Amino acid sequence: MMQFVSGGVTAAKGFTAAGVHCGIRKNKSKRDLAMIYCEKPCAAAAVYTQNLVKGAPILVTQENLKNGVAQAVICNSGNANTCNADGLEKARRMCELAGEALNIPAQDVIVASTGVIGQILPIEPIENAVEDLAAQLSTEGGTNAAEAIMTTDLIKKEVAVRFELGGKTVHIGGIAKGSGMIHPNMATMLCFLTTDAAISAEMLDEALHDVVKDSFNMISIDGDTSTNDTLAIMASGLAGNPEITQKDAGYEIFCQALLMLCKELSKLLAGDGEGATKLIICRVNGAKSDKDARGIAKSVICSSLFKAAMFGADANWGRVLCAIGYSGCQVDVNKVQVRFTSAMGEILVCRNGAGVEFDEDLAKQVLSEKKVTVEITLGDGDAKAEAYGCDLTYDYVKINGDYRT
Repeated sequence: MMQFVSGGVTAAKGFTAAGVHCGIRKNKSKRDLAMIYCEKPCAAAAVYTQNLVKGAPILVTQENLKNGVAQAVICNSGNANTCNADGLEKARRMCELAGEALNIPAQDVIVASTGVIGQILPIEPIENAVEDLAAQLSTEGGTNAAEAIMTTDLIKKEVAVRFELGGKTVHIGGIAKGSGMIHPNMATMLCFLTTDAAISAEMLDEALHDVVKDSFNMISIDGDTSTNDTLAIMASGLAGNPEITQKDAGYEIFCQALLMLCKELSKLLAGDGEGATKLIICRVNGAKSDKDARGIAKSVICSSLFKAAMFGADANWGRVLCAIGYSGCQVDVNKVQVRFTSAMGEILVCRNGAGVEFDEDLAKQVLSEKKVTVEITLGDGDAKAEAYGCDLTYDYVKINGDYRT
């Protein structure tokens, strides 16, 4: 049985975390430096942004993870350390500082940064705070770490899952940040996952890539893919299950739990989009292929016109059909059915590619909820997919109009 539990990134055995204010951000009440640590070296893997412009921390983390081993994460918010001449030097220095504070090799540190692009990262605040940060590591520190990686996020994002594997109780936990500059195929998000499952680095990498295509790669907030996206996972093996070294039944169970956790974090990210008032889920059924199902769901969730309609609680289903039509996917538009659902009920708005009469007042109520699902049935096959997004509001422009200044 798989179930959500408390504990976040420290739910798994062997992990502690902390978050402090070091001074990168001017707001002294906001934590801006996070650390996650395991008592032993871990199997590790990561997935990164597909943007050709990559933050210096990504390049350093890629180098450090070539051997599939990591023991700690250090991450700052308030500055992305991207497009800076001294970026690599600063990212490597962050690894050195974490390594010295934890008495581990600098090469076993995952480093990440998030915030403004193109501004020099001040290293002195990190140098001055890292010892205190390490001293505050605890099994209760995950929440502080979750806060420390936030930028324009309004809520902390931390989730954990418990399940059985090989007769042992296993946990996967994680924290994430992301509110703007988020688009499918990784987005401006950082996500750090931990597990006490025993699994090889090779299988951990396979699992992460298997799961990301149906979770984090299905999020879009504003159509912009960031420079610093990093999704990293460390596995301590302390649960004591037989080590997963191939794609067997144990691997499948692990992937199911990992997907359950990543989908939940994806929904938290999408629902906390900059200026957003509601989480939008697009659920596609009956597609010819997984590729088509994903493509259609993404196309709808990315439509600015559709997102604006959702902000106004306007059941403008034609915008859904329009997005399906330009998705480039194989669809018989004469079979398409569209339904809007929420806690206030459900309403059918389109059948066989054409509109049907519906109660506009009920539609307004359904679409005014904090979570709205667009149910699309295609009738072309058996494939299905979900994408996660949010409405497009006036506040999105306000937030990004003066993000840097």
